[in-house]
Amino acid sequence: MQLNLTSQIWKEGKMYVSYNPELDISTCGRTLNEAKKNLKEAIEAFLEEAEKMGTLKQILKESGFVLEKRKWQAPEFLGWERIPIAI
Repeated sequence: MQLNLTSQIWKEGKMYVSYNPELDISTCGRTLNEAKKNLKEAIEAFLEEAEKMGTLKQILKESGFVLEKRKWQAPEFLGWERIPIAI
C-alpha cells in the first residue's frame, strides 16, 4: 500500500519535531533528517500494527482517507496559514 502523507517539521529548542496531521503521529530528532526518518518509521510501525489488528481500514476512514479505484486517497491538502489571535 502506498500513501502520500503530510509532514510538518519545526524546531523546539535543540530538537526537531516532525508531525503527521492525517494520522496524528509525531516524533522528534536531533537533526532535520533524523526527525524525518523517525516520523516515517513511526508511521510505518503504526500502520503495520493497525493492519495486524484488522483496524487499518477503519483508522484510514476516520482520518479522512477515501478508497478510490482500490487506492487510498488522503484528504486534500489546501494549505497552512498563521492566524493572529489576541489574548
